[in-house]
Parts: sequence; structure tokens; C-alpha cells
Amino acid sequence: MEDEKTFEKLEPIRVKALDDILGIPFKVLDDGFVRVVDYLGSDESIVQAARVSYGKGTKQISQDRGLIRYLLRHRHTTPFEMCEIKLHIRIPMDAWRQWIRHRTANVNEYSTRYSLAIESAQTTNSDQWRMQATDNKQGSSGLFDTELGKEMTEDERFLHEKSREIYNKRVEQGVAREQARKDLPLSTYTEAYWKIDLHNLLHFLELRMEGNAQLEIREYANTIGREIVKRWAPIAWEAFEEYALNSKEFSGFELELISLLANGKGDEAKSKAADYGWISYKDDKLKFNMERWEFENKMNDLEIQIPW
Repeated sequence: MEDEKTFEKLEPIRVKALDDILGIPFKVLDDGFVRVVDYLGSDESIVQAARVSYGKGTKQISQDRGLIRYLLRHRHTTPFEMCEIKLHIRIPMDAWRQWIRHRTANVNEYSTRYSLAIESAQTTNSDQWRMQATDNKQGSSGLFDTELGKEMTEDERFLHEKSREIYNKRVEQGVAREQARKDLPLSTYTEAYWKIDLHNLLHFLELRMEGNAQLEIREYANTIGREIVKRWAPIAWEAFEEYALNSKEFSGFELELISLLANGKGDEAKSKAADYGWISYKDDKLKFNMERWEFENKMNDLEIQIPW
């Protein structure tokens, strides 16, 4: 009989910094929260999985930190899928609509067919009403004057109170909960359990922590990233901050323009941008182009002067 291969005894991987906050809610917005319910794995799990996959090929990277940074830098994502986390969140329904578009998690949401709707709706202070951005159809830019904001907040309060009054009246009259709920505003809070692996969570955070993401969901993403993931997998978080959050991606054409600008060839860069379709005018005014606008923002961050 062949000798059976022996394996070392494995102990459960625990992260004290995360254990210390299990079940403790982090407040978000006026009445929302996010808290950790359970988790699996840690930085150690990422390294463990990678070394099974790559074997001797990882011996040249002697430190766990170096390996994790290498994996994230080169988008070797499967080792990060070995870590999972389950969150309990309370969030306004309009922000939840954006959240649920990330179809890479397991979700169970509070049901207003079976239970009464949560008696809470997100409110907006008079100095928090945002104006529609003119250069981004799905974004906001700037704030309304506080005096006008007071009127908007008062209208909001009236709408919330009236919709809740009508909802409660329907329930008391015996209307089915699934129908009684239909006129509740999207500001009504809902709750859900959300379980996701670290790879897909980092993708979620990269999109939702970005400056152009809607403020409300950005608040949740910032809380998850900086209060939870940073405790759970600090080495992976450090790499994520450097290679995703605080980095910039450039297309081949953008790199070509940067090379021209770095060599003092601004006129040639402007000519190429025009040929590429980035520069055109209407009534002597430069027409908006989303791709050019994104490039301009990158250049502004790098303090590189744009030649148009």
C-alpha cells in the first residue's frame, strides 16, 4: 500500500481587527448603516491560494506583501475570490437600485410583501441639494442656495409624511402589503444581506468610490472600503489603493498625446486630437466630448497643460 500523503493541520483563519467589529453598525447617511455579519479568509488566504496555483513559480517573491501586490498589479484575480464577506446594509431604495446592478454577489433583501415597510426615509438638509451637471447627464455639480434648499427640504418632508400616511391607511384598511407599498418614495430605506468575494468587492469599490459616482452610494463604498476591507485584508487594501483607487489608466491614443506634450509638441497633440474627433466647434465654442473631457481631467490632476 502506498504511503498516504500527510498534510498539516489547518486552523481557521481569523482577523482580530475584523472580529472586533463584527455586528457593529457603521452609520451612513442619516439613517443607514453597514455592518459585517460574517467573513471567510484574509490576506493569508490570498497567498495560500496563489501558491497552490503557481507552486514554485512564487518562490522568487519571498514576501506575502510582494505576492499580493504582484497579483493585483497584474490582475490575477482568482486568489482574491478565496475571501468572502457578508454585510448587512440599510440603504435608501434609489441608491440600492444602483448597488444591485453589481450582479456578482448573493443577496437577500427585506421584503415589503411580507413585512411592513421600514418607517424611515432619507432626508436632505437645506444645504445639500445638488444641481444637475451640465457636462455629465448622470451626475451633479454644485449646490443650490440654502434659502431655496429650505423650500426643497420642506417639500420633501411633506411628501414623506403624506406618502407614509397613505401607506399606513391602506395597510389599516386591509390592502395587500404588496400593493400598499407602491407609492412609497425611493428615499424609503430598505435592508439586505449582501455576500461577495473580495475580487468582486474591490471592483464594486473601484466604481463606487470614484469621484463621479453618486454621493449616496459613494458614502457606503467609502465606509466599506476604509472601515471594513482595510481591517479585513490590509495588504490587499494597500495594493488596491495604489493600483486602482489612486492610479490612472491611459489608452494608447492618450499615451501618444502625453508623449507629444512631454516633448513640447503641443500643436501636434492638438492636431492629432482634432483628427481623432475630440476637437470640434459650434458657434466658436468647443463642443463637449466625453472621452476628451476624461483625458482633460487626468491631465489636470497631473498638472499637465492642455494645448486647446
